[in-house]
Parts: sequence; structure tokens; C-alpha cells
Amino acid sequence: MTMEQLQDVVAQEGMPRFTAKQIADWIYKKRVDSIDKMSNLSAKNREKLAASYEIGIKPPVEAIKSVDGTIKYLFSAGEGAFVEAVYIPDGDRATLCVSSQVGCKMNCLFCMTGKQSYTANLTANEILNQIYALPQFDKLTNLVFMGMGEPCDNLSNLLQAIRVLTADYGTAMSPHRITVSTVGLRKGLKPLLDAGDYHIAVSLHHPIPEKRSELMPAEKGYSIKEAIELLRNYDFSHQRRLTFEYIVFKGVNDTLYHGRELLKLLEGLDCRINLIRYHAIPSVPLEGVALEEMTKLRDYLTKNGIFTTIRASRGEDIFAACGMLSTLKQKNKQ
Repeated sequence: MTMEQLQDVVAQEGMPRFTAKQIADWIYKKRVDSIDKMSNLSAKNREKLAASYEIGIKPPVEAIKSVDGTIKYLFSAGEGAFVEAVYIPDGDRATLCVSSQVGCKMNCLFCMTGKQSYTANLTANEILNQIYALPQFDKLTNLVFMGMGEPCDNLSNLLQAIRVLTADYGTAMSPHRITVSTVGLRKGLKPLLDAGDYHIAVSLHHPIPEKRSELMPAEKGYSIKEAIELLRNYDFSHQRRLTFEYIVFKGVNDTLYHGRELLKLLEGLDCRINLIRYHAIPSVPLEGVALEEMTKLRDYLTKNGIFTTIRASRGEDIFAACGMLSTLKQKNKQ
């Protein structure tokens, strides 16, 4: 709940208005797991709250740690359903990759989450729980909403969670430490862009729309060219950053021809490209490429005006592809 919603709760329960601030402190600052622990509320008020509400914080049901320090956490999302959050430490920086849905409607060819099909939107509580229930919560410096699901397909709950995270009564996290990834849905992209100054990461993966649609069916509903025209209306020249995510597939999108097409597609747009190594998933006829080939593409794009990086591959020994651990857990529950 936001502060306004907490104020509504205490008003309905006949409590003083300042009680909302006390409750927010206990939930978001002290991260208590029980209303009984809110010791500066009267016993009567705690009893009232406990009759109708719960904190909603639930620990992960499983954790797998990689040799490189990456930890994949599994959270319950209802009967037989699970979502993943991935903690990635890197020197003085610690990033959490957060999920927004159980499964996904986008059905991208290369994504294991899409093979689960869509089950449900996560509530704001379930999104925030991946963050507040994290054992390393106090070490977090950055959040990326690019786990399971399409954030723009669950926009109201996503934005509710971000409002809490960036509010003074919540985590007070700078929006410039938050990145939201999207395939670029027609219904959600503009509201997402208008809602705050957090970074945007667009899943691109092929510069030719017809070929992109073979990898990403969402292209048929809202072309990447239309999405880019919309993005041109926003200022990404200062602290806000626009990145295009580009998984490199052997023989599909990995040549300098594709590099030239990327330059044409993104011409004049203040952005960067993040090249990503492909983590193979079962029964999908796609292959990754050698680092040498990725480096050639990176250097070509950077030399010709678009700053391009190669994302460091993390957690390959712990079901690295998004959705693999949750899929396995669901199968074991059946």
C-alpha cells in the first residue's frame, strides 16, 4: 500500500492519521513480518489491523547460488506457481532482477518463461516481496524489472510497486537506479514512459521487423518501428537511459549486415545497445555465438555511433535462462 492507502486504512479503523506513517515505517523501513511487532501502536490498534490485514512478506522457498556469487531465488506465487528473482553482486554494486508475472503472454521463441504460458499478474505485494524479503536487501543498489513476465502487461501493479520503492516512506530509491524492460507493448509503452524517469530497456533482438516477429510475436501487434518513433519524443540525454537489449543468435542476427540495419533503425536516437549471450533452452533451435563474433559486432556499432556493450554472463551453472528454475519446480509439483 502507498501512504495514501495506509491513511485510508487508519481512517476506516478509527485510528489517528499519524498511525499511517508508523505502519509504513514498520513495513518498509524495519521490514517486520508481523503486525504484532509494531510496538509503538497500541495493542487495540494492532488487534484491529491483524483482524483484516497481514504484512504479506514471505521468504523465498528456494535459493541456488552460482560459483560467481549470483543467487537465483524462487518465490511462491500461489498454488503450484513460482517466480524467480536473481541477485547479482558485482563489487560495490548489487542488482536484483525482479519478475512481474507468472509466466508470460509474449511467447518469445528464445525465452523459457514464455514456454510456461501465462498464469497470472503478480500483485504489487508479490512484486515488492521479491525485494523486501531478499536476505541481501540492505546491499541492493539497483533493480531491473526484466525477470519473468512482461512489465507493460502488468503496468498498474508494476507502477504501484515502483511508487512505494521510490517514495520517502518506502525505500526512497532513486528512479535512476531502476530499469524497466519491455518488448514495447502498444497499450503500455507510453504510460510507462510518462510514469517516471527510470531507465528503459527495450527487447529488440533483430533489426528487421519481419524477422523480429519470428523471434517475438509481439512485433505483429506493435512494430518496433512504431515503438522507436514514440521513444524519439522522450529525452534520454541526461540521467535517464534508453537501452536496446539484443541477444545474439548464430546465423540469425549476428553479422555486420545486421549491424548496419541496427544503425539505420536507431539513427538519431540517444541510446545504447547491450549485446547478450544466448542461454540455450530445451527444444529451441537457436544457438549462441562466440565472444569473438560478439566483439566484432560491438566494435562495429560503437565505431559507427551507438555505444554498445556486451553483458557479462552470470549464473550459467544455476539454470541461468530466465524461467528455467520455476519451470522445473512447477513440473516437480505436478
